[in-house]
Amino acid sequence: MNILDEIIQYKYKEVAERKELYPVKLLEKSLYFETPCISLERYLLRPDKSGIIAEIKRKSPSRGDINPYVSVERTSIGYMQAGASALSILTDGPYFGGKNEDLMTARKYNYCPILRKDFTVDEYQIVEAKSIGADAILLIAAALEPARLKELAAFARSFGLEVLLEVRDREELDATLTDDINVVGVNNRNLKDFVTDVNTSFEMANFIPKGITKISESGISNPKTLLELGAAGYNGFLIGESFMHNSRPERAAANFIKEFRQLRDKQGVLA
Repeated sequence: MNILDEIIQYKYKEVAERKELYPVKLLEKSLYFETPCISLERYLLRPDKSGIIAEIKRKSPSRGDINPYVSVERTSIGYMQAGASALSILTDGPYFGGKNEDLMTARKYNYCPILRKDFTVDEYQIVEAKSIGADAILLIAAALEPARLKELAAFARSFGLEVLLEVRDREELDATLTDDINVVGVNNRNLKDFVTDVNTSFEMANFIPKGITKISESGISNPKTLLELGAAGYNGFLIGESFMHNSRPERAAANFIKEFRQLRDKQGVLA
């Protein structure tokens, strides 16, 4: 069993337990439940933003502890002040050190799209995402049967949530792409063995239909790479570890985005 299979197996058990502890009727009483979602897709396409989805991640199965004592309040506010387009908040506990309260804290202090980064396998998690203030959820093609993924995407859209579809190859893309998907993300990290290669995004660029908002995820540490990915047609970039390895992730993000904008402006002048 690889790590992805292990996580998914655990998720089914976790969801069953949470259904008992926090029934759907209780989740529906959340103050966020009737609040309109902020569009992740629109923010990624805004020219005044960087296209970066800045992530808060305390640890990972491959890296161990990354930044276990991060301040979600300070970091999330700092990310958005630095020019990030959106936030990604890990809410998985055992494998990534996150919790639902992290997303709720980020929601409290920021008006921006927030992606709930977790391993969604059940409709319950989608209701839960809405109840804690998320605007978008992640659906991972490698973790779900295509028909099941499409069911979950439609269910999420019925609640006004946007859907980020994460794929690794053309086969996954062709099997799972549906009208209920808002953004396609190409994960440069293989979740089965955690090998990371940004070339995965370049190889996938031409397979994603034109007109679909697409982002590159994982393994991005150089602002120049964003220019190259942008030239290949990517509208956004999910960056976590490059920022989180710093004791002040928001400062790392600010420096990164500043350098990216300088390079982008210079490229625009030369063009």
